[in-house]
Amino acid sequence: MGRSRVILPPVAAACGPRDAGTTHPSHIIEQEHPPAAMTFDAPTSEPSPSDADPDPFEAPLADVPTFAGLGVSPRLVAALETADIVTPLPIQALTIADALAGRDVCGKAKTGSGKTLAFGLPLLMTAPKAKPGRPTGLILVPTRELAVQVRDVLVPLGHAADRSVTAVFGGTPMERQIKAVRKGHDVVVATPGRLIDLCRRGDVSVADVRVLVLDEADRMADMGFMPQVTWLLDRITTEHQTMLFSATLDSEIDRLVRTYTRDPVRHEVESTQPTVEEMEHRFLKVHELDKVKVAAAIATGSRRTLFFCRTKRGADRLEIQLRREGITAGVLHGDLAQNARLRALRNFREDDMGVLVATDVAARGLDVDGIDVVVHYDPPEDHTAYLHRSGRTARAGATGVAVSLLLWDQQLESERLRRRLGIRQPVVELFSNDARLSDLLSAEWAPLPDEATGTDGVDGSTGTSTATKARPRAMRSTMGARRRRR
Repeated sequence: MGRSRVILPPVAAACGPRDAGTTHPSHIIEQEHPPAAMTFDAPTSEPSPSDADPDPFEAPLADVPTFAGLGVSPRLVAALETADIVTPLPIQALTIADALAGRDVCGKAKTGSGKTLAFGLPLLMTAPKAKPGRPTGLILVPTRELAVQVRDVLVPLGHAADRSVTAVFGGTPMERQIKAVRKGHDVVVATPGRLIDLCRRGDVSVADVRVLVLDEADRMADMGFMPQVTWLLDRITTEHQTMLFSATLDSEIDRLVRTYTRDPVRHEVESTQPTVEEMEHRFLKVHELDKVKVAAAIATGSRRTLFFCRTKRGADRLEIQLRREGITAGVLHGDLAQNARLRALRNFREDDMGVLVATDVAARGLDVDGIDVVVHYDPPEDHTAYLHRSGRTARAGATGVAVSLLLWDQQLESERLRRRLGIRQPVVELFSNDARLSDLLSAEWAPLPDEATGTDGVDGSTGTSTATKARPRAMRSTMGARRRRR
């Protein structure tokens, strides 16, 4: 089984627009991260004895290839250059050649690493023309938002490759999607549930699929979609190529790889920096009656802010409360009609609206660049959810801040989370009129030194603050003084 791993160094400097693989908002196709981190310097010192036999799976790429050098067709290369995309990102450089050679591919890379072009370019070049209702290319994704994003990236490239691309997902009228599929689209981007509905109705068949992609496989597993995914995979009767991309390769995903792939080549892109170090962290103790005003003050001081709530009702309530504070905000959750969700995303992405309130599930696969601040308005379920939420900011080497708004009874859980992630930023109690909220990156927010606990006076064993422990003695002393005065 082939395998390769690239360890990415921190991004040290910004790149020019053509070298960065990014686009202006007017372009349709866009890369998620600049490939500046793909520049590797050879070591100049003599290797130590421990380095004599390096791990071949962790060898850095010697040279940065071009899309043409990877085997991408001239027409697709020209389409990419039109969108100022000239240099492959690491996951693309690793996987495209193997995918074009027909190998099954298993790629491990986090959200926003450039996976869409990594599987999209080979798929558009190798999937044959399709009959009506029988696509030859299939991309399964966990959410409607991700389906739309993948479709929007691949549609213009499909024109260059003479392949048509459509998307099917829940939350929109089924009849419109049925008509689109019946026209004979070659590639279908789908969420598992809606595609199964169309298959059971006889409007779509996956029997002719020649190239299968499972994108964000770990998220599909987290959301309980594995039974639907395997239902679809079992109905692909032709010999086909499988490409699976996931941020993690746990037991459930590994079982999927063993069952539905043939001798896959494995590629992995990792970062030498932990995710928590890629951004600033703020933990703010707030009072319940002042919490919305604190949130509004944070939104006022930043260009683009993403709030996370645990429930759909909580997201709706916060959006209304922010509007009452004069903050124009959108909301994103599963109960909204698809048109409303797409409109909120578009307004947020295009700077028509600087604030978006979302639930965790609705934001999975969300890819919006330039988010300055992520606010955990409600605490995340665990440290993994914290990292997933916070990872929407500080992307592509940019600065970003993850802010947690904590009520008095949420501090102990926050302490456990910070200990788990090794974050030494203290909890700071403040009110909505605090000037520091307008600049969350100022020097006043310096983290605690290494010898500190990061608890800001919280006893790790009991979760009780030292101020709370001291309060009874002060109260007793005061009461004694009052008795003496009498």
